[in-house]
Amino acid sequence: MVSYMDYTSPSTQYTFDVNKSPLFKKDNNNYINVLGVQQLNTLENVSLLDIFLSTNNVVEPHYHQNAAELVYCISGAATVSMLNPFTKQLLNYTITPGQVANVPQGWWHYEVATLDDTHLLAIFDAPTPEVILGSDILKFTPANVMSHTYCIDENQWKKAVAPVKPTTYIGPYTNCNRVKEHTPHQYVNQQYQQPQYIPQYQQTPYVPQYQRYWG
Repeated sequence: MVSYMDYTSPSTQYTFDVNKSPLFKKDNNNYINVLGVQQLNTLENVSLLDIFLSTNNVVEPHYHQNAAELVYCISGAATVSMLNPFTKQLLNYTITPGQVANVPQGWWHYEVATLDDTHLLAIFDAPTPEVILGSDILKFTPANVMSHTYCIDENQWKKAVAPVKPTTYIGPYTNCNRVKEHTPHQYVNQQYQQPQYIPQYQQTPYVPQYQRYWG
C-alpha cells in the first residue's frame, strides 16, 4: 500500500474502464488508451498503454526516462525495436500473441505492426511514466544547433523536418504524401526481420516529459 493513499476515503478508486481513457487516436484502427495513477488512484508502481495498430503503423521512436516497458502482444503481430546503448546495436524482436519484449528504462525504441488488428499492452513500472518522443526532439531542437553539431546544411535540415508534427505517437501521418520506393508492407518486411539474439558484450493522458498526465 502507498502511504499517501487514504483507503477509507469515498474517492478511493479500485476499478476503471480503460476504453474511456484515450491518449491518442489516428483513426479507428490506430489508437492508444492509457491507464495511470491519474485514472486509478490506488495504482502503485504500475501503469499501461492499450495500443491498437494496423499493418505498418508505427508507435514512433521514443524513450521513457523513468520506466521500463514490457510489451505484451494480445493479437496480431509487431516488431519491437530498441537501441542497446551499451553495444550500439539495434535489436529487433517480432512478437505474436502471448509473447513479450522487454525494453529497459531509458532505451530508444519503437513498435511496428506487421499484421492488421494488432493489439499490444505496454506495461510500465511507474505510476506515471514519462516519455520523450522522437517527433518532439526533431521539431524542437533548433535547426542551427543540428546544423552546427552534425555538419548539416541548415536549410536542408529545416526542409527535411518540416513535415514532422510534434507528439506524433502513431505514424505515418494519414495525409503523408511521401514518394515510396516500396509498398509499406515490403518496406517493413525488409527492415524488421524475425527476432534475433545478439550477445551482450558488456494523459489525463500519457504525455511527453515536459508535461504530466492529462493519462
